[in-house]
Amino acid sequence: MSLAMFTLEDDHLVPAEIARSLWKHDQMHGVAVSGALARALEHRLTELGRDDLRPARYTVDLFQPAKMAPCTVETEVVREGRRICLIDAVLLQDGERVARASCIFLLATESPKGEVWTPGDHPQPPPEDVAPPSDEPRVPHFSSESPWSQSFPDHQNAGRKQTWQAGLPVVEGEVGTPFQSVASIADGTSMVVNWGTEGVKFINTDITLALARRPVSREIGLSATDRVEHDGIAVGTVEVFDRAGPLGTAMVTALANASRPIDFGDMEFEDDGSRKPARD
Repeated sequence: MSLAMFTLEDDHLVPAEIARSLWKHDQMHGVAVSGALARALEHRLTELGRDDLRPARYTVDLFQPAKMAPCTVETEVVREGRRICLIDAVLLQDGERVARASCIFLLATESPKGEVWTPGDHPQPPPEDVAPPSDEPRVPHFSSESPWSQSFPDHQNAGRKQTWQAGLPVVEGEVGTPFQSVASIADGTSMVVNWGTEGVKFINTDITLALARRPVSREIGLSATDRVEHDGIAVGTVEVFDRAGPLGTAMVTALANASRPIDFGDMEFEDDGSRKPARD
């Protein structure tokens, strides 16, 4: 069974069942929206022949719910220089803009001499006997007040959360790239920082991902580093990492959505994205 989030029909991306949001039945989740935008940005860079540049800052604005309906993505090169390229993208449905993204691609050079402060401790992936290395999509692993596991009810608590997962392919028949994976998984920042004792009661309106290097694979981890909330507006940040170490950071801004919470207390998932009854 394909776990791709879209099929390609002419120039339209048609969302698959696995792209459906838990917030609303006819809504796509941000993982799919971000993946579609990242794919378009990466393809535009390739069309420019700029394989010397790498993604450094990726920002998404999720200003309107994307429906479970065909969509297209348009891109624009804002500026291309020797060491920088800025490309914008917009996702459209029925000619209406529902999300947009921007990515700065930079030229890697040698690091300058000298010492600069950096944290001494960084998050680590789950032990390999818990999550063997694999780019194959599977149920995400989480840690919190409970140790690493794929059981969602175990992590519905007030503990500081981490997740480890492999990115879903964006389009059926295409091998997803590490950038597409980290860009789509970055939407999970909201879940990592906003999941508490009564489920997820905040929905993110944006994603900002900053990368110092490319991921080594499609396996990506997020570890909560900070969260501030006041009057129903929350800002949360995570450290992004892979099996080679830290990659950068991600941040989301979220609005309270307490009238339609996502309660993971009785949810379990299969590797094909389907739900199963929670264990007793």
